[in-house]
Formats: sequence, C-alpha cells, structure tokens
Amino acid sequence: MATNKNTSAYINNVLTTDIEKITDIAEKHFKNIPNERTFDLLSEDEFRDQVLKFLRMIAKYSPEIEKRQFYIELSADVVDFLKQFNSERSRQGFNANETVYFILSLKDIITDYLFEQKDIDRDKLASAVKIVSALVNKLAAEAYELYTKSREDVINKQARQILDMATPIIQIWESIVAVPLIGTLDSARTQIVMEKLLEKIVATKSKVAIIDITGVPTVDTRVAQHIMKTVQAIKLLGADCVITGISAAIAQTMVQMGVEFGGIHTRALMSDGIRYALNLIRKSSDNKVEMQ
Repeated sequence: MATNKNTSAYINNVLTTDIEKITDIAEKHFKNIPNERTFDLLSEDEFRDQVLKFLRMIAKYSPEIEKRQFYIELSADVVDFLKQFNSERSRQGFNANETVYFILSLKDIITDYLFEQKDIDRDKLASAVKIVSALVNKLAAEAYELYTKSREDVINKQARQILDMATPIIQIWESIVAVPLIGTLDSARTQIVMEKLLEKIVATKSKVAIIDITGVPTVDTRVAQHIMKTVQAIKLLGADCVITGISAAIAQTMVQMGVEFGGIHTRALMSDGIRYALNLIRKSSDNKVEMQ
C-alpha cells in the first residue's frame, strides 16, 4: 500500500482550516433529506457543535491511522468521547441507526470535499480518502456497539429492579427474614433471589429465614436444587430455615424428582412458618438467659 507521509497532515490541515465550510455542507445535507428529523430534535447550534466535535476527532486521529497502516485500535479517550456522544444523542431522542447514519454521512461529506480540492495529487487524494473512510467506519461501528451495550445494560438494570420489586426480602421480626416467591421460577431468577436472601441474613444477622412458595405454581429439578442448596447455605451461616406454602402439586412433583427434605423444616402456611420462627427465637433467648 503506497501512502504519502504527509497525507494525514493534509487531512488535518483541511479539516482545521475549512472546518466551518464542511460544517455548512453537513448542515445543508441534513436539511435537504426528506423526512429527516435531525432539526426537529436539535437546534442548528447543537447540530453544528456535534459536527465540529467529530471533525476535530477525525483530524486528531488520522495520523494514527496512517502510522498504524490502517490497523485501527481506538484509544480510551476516543471510546469515552463516543460514550458521551451516544448518551447525548440518546437524551435528544436519536436512536442507534440515526447516530450511525450521522457519523457515516460525515465520511461522505469529507471525502466529497477532498475530491473538490485542486491542490492535491491523485495518490495523496486516494490515501486521504482511505484514511478518512477507515477511521469514520471504525467510529461508526464502535458507536453502534457501545449504544447496543448501553441499552443492554439499561435493560438488565431494569430487569434487576423489577426482580427486586417482585421478590422483596422482608425482615418481619427481629432476627427473622422472609422471602415470598410469586410466579413462575426459573433457575436464573431462583439463584438471584437466593443470593439476595443470603446477603440479607448476613446484613441483618437474622437467625431464621422463611422461604414461602405459596405463589409458585410449579418447580422443576433445577429450581428445587437451588432451594435445597440455599437451605444448606443458610445453615452454614448459623441460621435456621423453614419452607412454607408447598402445594400438593409441588409436593408430588418433588417426591417424583426424588428431592429429599430430610432435616428441612416445612409448614403448610406462612403464618405457621412465622409462628415456628418466633418459637425458635424465643427458645434461643431462653437458652441464653439460662446460660447466664
């Protein structure tokens, strides 16, 4: 690949010297697109500010692209810039496709502008177009990936918040916590809930945990195993556990699956479980008094 050593310097010079002209071209380009909603969401000043930011970014990093022979690895400050840019565009109401289109449009605008220049030979022009195209393509791809990851993070956070609201860990008495499980349980949800329960036991120094499954229509083998392992973990923390609300259907299913309940306290109703837990706490307190 033949490149002129001064190509990136030329790009930097053009983008720096003619940055306002190129921004004017970008503004006209987006205003002439039918049904384009850029200027419904942005003022002209906001739009120009976004274009200027990207043009400066391209001017700054074009030497890196040339030096690395078109191998592109974005630095941390570029990734941070794209994260902030995505966040800004998202707040303004743009989706990922619109943001990527904005970035790729700048590539076309810049390369068209370079072709109009009279003071550049064909070899340098070809190299300049390759450098700009390679860098802008990378920026667009990275922006889309970051946007997707950001949305996934938001969705996961919302899912966790919904789970927290749907399955609260309640401290119903001093040294007693309870988790009322409602709805269909899968392995992932059960594991998260049980982890939260163990954390709550440690945080509150509780001595009894009640797992109520009255609102659970059915369980599978993995869910049953998670519950059993949680009971074992609770015991390792020095606390007792009682499972309440086991329906006839779930009891039959667990028997068929060969789930052993040896050493596990169970009660038909949650109220019975609370009464059992209070008795345990009372006995524990009486024992402490006798020892004193």
